Amino acid sequence: MGKPALIYYRLLNWRPENLRLAAEAFDLVELDSPAEDSDRLLARAAACCAPLGFDFDAAKMDRCPSLRAIVSNTTGVPHIDMAAAAARDVAVFSLKDEQAFLDTITPTAEHAWGLLLALMRRTPWCFDAVKAGTWNRFEWGAPGMLSRMNLGIVGCGRLGRQVARYGAAFGMPVRFFDPHVTADDVAEKAETLLELVAWADVVSLHVPARTETRGLIDAEVIARFKPGSLLINTARAELVDEAALLVALRNGDVGGYATDVLGGEFDPAFRAGEHPLVSHAQAHDNVLLTPHIGGSTVDAWRETQARVIAMAIDHFKDGTS
Repeated sequence: MGKPALIYYRLLNWRPENLRLAAEAFDLVELDSPAEDSDRLLARAAACCAPLGFDFDAAKMDRCPSLRAIVSNTTGVPHIDMAAAAARDVAVFSLKDEQAFLDTITPTAEHAWGLLLALMRRTPWCFDAVKAGTWNRFEWGAPGMLSRMNLGIVGCGRLGRQVARYGAAFGMPVRFFDPHVTADDVAEKAETLLELVAWADVVSLHVPARTETRGLIDAEVIARFKPGSLLINTARAELVDEAALLVALRNGDVGGYATDVLGGEFDPAFRAGEHPLVSHAQAHDNVLLTPHIGGSTVDAWRETQARVIAMAIDHFKDGTS
């Protein structure tokens, strides 16, 4: 028998060594994106990658009669219909439940902390001033010392705990809100989200995107933020009511927003330059944006990709398919 066919999408940008690993075990079918799917190619697929931004739903599974595995090196699977996969006996290989492994993958938490420091110290903007030939420290005073500011963590999972530990290392009082976590050895628990944001000088989001978390940081919550406080988001844009936040940023009710995610970013028609937060950032220095690079270190890419590829290889090697 020949090797099982795996559809790989080039937009995933797997590392060369991981492409070689996959090609050794699978008949690799390479397409630019799921927009190039065809019934002929999907009918061949024993395994198929699932990039974020493209729904792998029951309809697509029905186009893949030989499908036995879906591969996604993501920590969440909102783009995959898990019930449909289970009903069709299709295995889903992701990082969702790989907690011990994920504890060794730290770049997103590191990036959240970098955004916090850069926003509070206004590093990008004072760098621009230096490049323009200005050298004046008195234009760039930060609002305070981190050790005298309160850090509020929304979502006390793996990433939330990592950022909480960074805050404690900087001498910050740390509290968290998470209805699914009763206690944590790094931070005190706030009983409500409103209580947390009213207390915190910096709020950092570490919550998965689900139906129940959409719009979690809405106008009511934003209105309870401490005046001048900062919001950091390396989770998902869907958590935040961006329109309400823009009003608060323009009014100065929220001191600044640093985010690695934007609403609509997974839409193939997305144009960053047309996003309201980008337009605001072009004229103001209280919004800091990065293009979803939280997990983007070469070693993290290499290791997370290799992890799910190895899971799929083992699945077919064991004959469970």
